Amino acid sequence: MSTSQTSSSSHNSSNLTLWIVIAIVAAVAISTIVPWVGLSGLEVGSDDYKARAESLRGLFEIFGFGGDIFLRLLKMMVVPLVVVSVMSGILGLGDVRKLGRPGLYTVGFYFLTTVLAVTLGLVMVNLIRPGVGTVDAAKAEQIVAEKGAEIEGGASEIEEEGIGMILRNLALMLFTDNLIKSAANSDLLPLIVFSIVFAGMLTTLGERVDTITTIIDQFNHAIMAFVLLLMNAAPLGIFCLVAGRFGREMVDGTFVETMQLVWWYSITVIAALFLHALVTLPIILWVTTRRNPYVFIYQMLQALLTAFSTASSSATLPVTMECAVDRAGISRKSVDFVTPLGATINMDGTALYEAVAAIFIAQFLGMDLSLGEQLIVAVTATLAAIGAAGIPEAGLVTMLIVLHAVGLPLKYQAIILPVDWFLDRFRTAVNVFGDACGAAVVDPTFPKDPEPAPTPGTSSEPAPASA
Repeated sequence: MSTSQTSSSSHNSSNLTLWIVIAIVAAVAISTIVPWVGLSGLEVGSDDYKARAESLRGLFEIFGFGGDIFLRLLKMMVVPLVVVSVMSGILGLGDVRKLGRPGLYTVGFYFLTTVLAVTLGLVMVNLIRPGVGTVDAAKAEQIVAEKGAEIEGGASEIEEEGIGMILRNLALMLFTDNLIKSAANSDLLPLIVFSIVFAGMLTTLGERVDTITTIIDQFNHAIMAFVLLLMNAAPLGIFCLVAGRFGREMVDGTFVETMQLVWWYSITVIAALFLHALVTLPIILWVTTRRNPYVFIYQMLQALLTAFSTASSSATLPVTMECAVDRAGISRKSVDFVTPLGATINMDGTALYEAVAAIFIAQFLGMDLSLGEQLIVAVTATLAAIGAAGIPEAGLVTMLIVLHAVGLPLKYQAIILPVDWFLDRFRTAVNVFGDACGAAVVDPTFPKDPEPAPTPGTSSEPAPASA
């Protein structure tokens, strides 16, 4: 690619990032202002108020419909992208045995950062103590009375199996008895395992499979071209996603009230996530690669904003890979292998959030968890976050596992559920940034492509100037 083409691509990408930022700001503004103007002057609970609220809710449902279309288009790309990108990455190595060192570094990086995230979460929640004297006990108990029985009713399996369920899930989620079913359910880890094994086998078959390897490489390029095309609609799609969700919550009027109830808890979670994303991960990135971590954040900004909008690491994966290669300059080999694996097992933000939530609930109930019990929270939150991919309704189930591990009443999860959708956007952005950092950190461990040999009969010396 020429210098002018590179400059043009970078300029277009910067413009797209700016438009995405504008879309999010506009969506939040409209979601706040329209319900406030539309419902002002009407008595809460009156027929006029209900009719107006229903009309506004219908308006934001239309936005939500447009957002759902964009989200489905992103998710549509995930399974084929993961399969062909992982296969392409293995085939690019030429020998699957070369994956050993990068694979070990990838798993080690993700495990280390998850542990650091949980530790940071525990430190923050013990310093701020958001559950002590900050929550209206009467309102909280009312929420628990309304929603707690429903939570406990669906938790019998958790109470019976607990941590054993996580460990079995961690083992079984690597394998599948039906690839089509796994693809339909977006269970990425068994697809990654299959892709590694299948592509590794292709590297041993030589010229007999040249056609297949060429098709995989071309399909990979075509998928990424489709992602670039889809990103042209990202500002509109992200506007609809954010406006639809925020708008419905503002019309219902429960978000502000609930946020006020657990304000200090929400601040603790967000502050811990920001510290992990802006301090912990940047330090690791700079020490291992000498990259400027804040320039790297800017390079990955499209992916981070998409993660905030979609609240899904998997749905954001096509954008993450595009930004990591084209904007951050990470090698295609590293991105093809590391980021799909990260979208499946790297859940720094989720693990941090679950640890903070468990201690917050204990503080609200007046229970002082010992150091040993908090260590159990840390271990369980780490394993639960890693094992979340194969569990239906992962966020709810894994949180119940953490609460059960230290004997906290499961029904009190109801206090934090109303703000979970909002906090989920921050922790998803942290998860995606962790995936990108992993690709950058592991990149040097992949074997570099050899320099092309000079054509026989040519010289590398510049041609003499003509007379």
